[in-house]
Amino acid sequence: NIWRLVEHAGGSHNHLTKMAACASLSLSSTLLISCRIPGSDLNKLNPWRNPSGLGKVCPNRIVLVPLAAGLGEGRDVGHAVDLVGDSENSLADDMGKKEIELTPTSATGQVGSVLSFLCPLLKLVGGGDPSAPRNAFLEEVMSGVATIARLPWGSKVLPEITASGKDRKQPHKALQLFEFEACPFCRRVREALTELDLEVEIYPCPKGSIRHRHIVRKTGGKDQFPFLVDPNSGVSMYESGDIVNYLFKTYGEGSALPLGLLESTFFTGWVPTIIRAGRGMTLWERASPEQPQKKLELFSYENNQFARIVREAICELELPYVLHNVGIGSSNTTKLHQLSGSTNVPFLVDPNTGVHLGNYQEIILYLFKTYGSSSTAHNVI
Repeated sequence: NIWRLVEHAGGSHNHLTKMAACASLSLSSTLLISCRIPGSDLNKLNPWRNPSGLGKVCPNRIVLVPLAAGLGEGRDVGHAVDLVGDSENSLADDMGKKEIELTPTSATGQVGSVLSFLCPLLKLVGGGDPSAPRNAFLEEVMSGVATIARLPWGSKVLPEITASGKDRKQPHKALQLFEFEACPFCRRVREALTELDLEVEIYPCPKGSIRHRHIVRKTGGKDQFPFLVDPNSGVSMYESGDIVNYLFKTYGEGSALPLGLLESTFFTGWVPTIIRAGRGMTLWERASPEQPQKKLELFSYENNQFARIVREAICELELPYVLHNVGIGSSNTTKLHQLSGSTNVPFLVDPNTGVHLGNYQEIILYLFKTYGSSSTAHNVI
């Protein structure tokens, strides 16, 4: 059916502006970009047809490129992904005016373009409205599978950080991370934050953002995620690999980068996004346009199956929050126990209403009821 749509959308073979593209993503995280391109323009794809065999031109003029292959550490989804992304209309216009470079480039945020293309497909599986009733058993099982896919990253604090104990302090000014929950490259940064036991201000930037994406464009110059701002050093940067390396160098207390943290993204980093059917990707259509006066506070760690479900909801409501990472061995464990009487996560603190909640089902119901423009939130059943 997808190929029929591609053929139908291809139209005349005399214009590049009639190109149709589709992306296919398997659980092994092999990403294929498929482009319908006239034969006379195949020479423009030569950069993809390299000796390593990454690119392969088929007789029917369909180009299949396993995008995950050949991407090294710190090089995320390339420029070609934007062919099916946020700028697809303007790009199609430009294609008739100038030659477009199709070689892979380093562009972490372009993953958002792929996800935005996949979003309708994922919504069909995910059921659309995030406030609608959910089956709690299925929610927990599927989030649990996502957790297994990302073991062992994002669950515990590194030994060097734990050993520093009370001598280690959080950055004087809070780190600021602009990201969205479903993004696999944002995920690797959050995993690093858990392992470094760092607190951070999270500014969710879902597709359809009404608050935070324009801040990223204004500050960094482009719509790309994740985007880190460190007011302590004046550093702001894109590229998840660069961000992770910066965090370890600046706040890692000499600890080495965990084996596979960066490399594994291309193999299992996409699994939570698919398994969770794109939750935490798109702004809920009934999210309130008014931002809370004070940031919410969430005690969590990246690879916790219950905390993930809450973070997805917060992202879909585009609510800024302070993330208190409480991985195994975290210095925040004592603080969490004092507030909740337990060390279980997630635990939500809303300073705007004085509400404290520690059950993920209750948290989700509360969030959609309190920060939706319509009070139609439902229970998780």
